Amino acid sequence: MTPTPSSSPAPDHDPAPRGLRWPRLIIVTLLAVIGIAGFAWLGTWQIQRLQWKTDLIERVDARVHADPVAAPGPEAWAGITRESDEYTRVTLSGTYDHADTVEVYTPSDYGPGYWVLTPLRRDDGTVVMVNRGVVPEDRALSDDYARPEGPVTVTGLLRISEDEGWLFSQDNDPEAGRWYRRDIGAMTEALGLPRAAPYFVDAEAGTDPEAWPRGGRTVVSFRNSHLSYALTWFALMLLVIGGYVLVLRSELRRR
Repeated sequence: MTPTPSSSPAPDHDPAPRGLRWPRLIIVTLLAVIGIAGFAWLGTWQIQRLQWKTDLIERVDARVHADPVAAPGPEAWAGITRESDEYTRVTLSGTYDHADTVEVYTPSDYGPGYWVLTPLRRDDGTVVMVNRGVVPEDRALSDDYARPEGPVTVTGLLRISEDEGWLFSQDNDPEAGRWYRRDIGAMTEALGLPRAAPYFVDAEAGTDPEAWPRGGRTVVSFRNSHLSYALTWFALMLLVIGGYVLVLRSELRRR
């Protein structure tokens, strides 16, 4: 009987080194380059936005606390922009036309309320819509608020027309007299005011703190989260770099 040859013991490891898996490595490298470049660009863009937003806040703060200047006349209307003019402190004189007052619905510190926007007719024949302030809904519905007669001088902040609504906001309905945003162009057109300024003025608070409408309700604040966004993008970039290094180490160990 022929003896069965004994089998050789298996080696502890593969004696032949395996080569790098180039297709896999090329794909991973391309994905890593795209990810690193993309996240680096997004982080850099947010840093640029941070610088822009910081500069904007400083400029607006300077405008709000500066001495008032004359409200722009017709010769300057075409050049008015949000970046260069909004929140400029201005002053203007004229006579209110209360018959053409527009009430714009707004949530307020007093519950549901309305902005009271009244045309101010100036001596040169032009008209500027003045946001005289907010009144609670019950006072607005009963017309229970002040209506100054005769010449007045108004000091306030120049505001740009709200041509577009906010998310979930309702659309204006000029024919029904329902207004939800301060779209000055639509208002002056509905009122038939041909020589109307393209901006409006948020009036400052009056001397009587109990009077309605209540002026000085402008919220001057800007969300500035660009630094946190930048840190998030740069962190993701570092995460991609770390993952790519781990893949390279794994491939080198295989070899």
